[in-house]
Amino acid sequence: MKRGIYACFFKRFFDILISFLAIVILLPVFIIIYLLSFVILKGNPIFKQYRPGKNGKIFPLYKFRSMTNKTDKNGDLLPDAERITKWGKLLRKTSLDELPQLINILVGDMSIVGPRPRLVKDMIFYDEEIMKAYSVRPGLTGPAQVYDRNSESSWESVFERDMEYAKNITFANDFKLFFGTFTAVFKGGSASGANSESDKQKREYYYADYLLKSKKISKKQYDEGHKLAGEIENEGKGVVTSISSIENEEQENKAEEEENSKICELPDSVENKPENEKQSKKESVVKKSVKLSNNSKKNNKNSSK
Repeated sequence: MKRGIYACFFKRFFDILISFLAIVILLPVFIIIYLLSFVILKGNPIFKQYRPGKNGKIFPLYKFRSMTNKTDKNGDLLPDAERITKWGKLLRKTSLDELPQLINILVGDMSIVGPRPRLVKDMIFYDEEIMKAYSVRPGLTGPAQVYDRNSESSWESVFERDMEYAKNITFANDFKLFFGTFTAVFKGGSASGANSESDKQKREYYYADYLLKSKKISKKQYDEGHKLAGEIENEGKGVVTSISSIENEEQENKAEEEENSKICELPDSVENKPENEKQSKKESVVKKSVKLSNNSKKNNKNSSK
């Protein structure tokens, strides 16, 4: 995709300038939220999660924590709906939980405006066409924040908007999305995250769940994808590659190996050809030497006569 001057140069300049000024100006807000979250949630108020960024490159995304770390008797985290607090819902509804991502923008992992950073466990199921939408830096705000805040749009329409944004990065579009975010926040949106009983009209919050429930992938593929996502997140680095591209690459490698094995498995007549040629040449030389020897003997006899 071709990029204009704004996308190649000025966009990053504005990201650095705006994120730096925002951190300085909003520092008192940062401190207040940090202290309140520390008391209410009884622990570290900063949430870190590894997400795929530009071209699927993994980076640590920061947020203010909105949920507790309560676990069941087996030590597993309780469902999101049981761990989110009233304080957390307020942070999510006002998007104040996203403020620490200004640091991500300043260091170059994200942009002010762009497609929202997706989850690893979802992106590994994206096909090559969808991945084009995430060939740019993910944004603090973007089409999803403005148009899909209540999660009522289908996943297909979400991807369509993200792809359209990635194809047409302009100052006018970023300006429109940036200020459109404030309107969306004031209108309010989903604060519960994943679907609840009252959210039945909404799409599946996780793309992988949507694929499984719509029978577009099997349970085996779903489990393999989650296992792969867990390995990537635990490692905390690398690049997210979709399972479809991995499978295609494996098929290509398998086909190449089979082709190489066919080349290596030559018939005996072909394999022995050089050796046969050497043997025939050797026999020819021997025959010639014998003939020459006989001729020389005849010549010697004639000379003696």
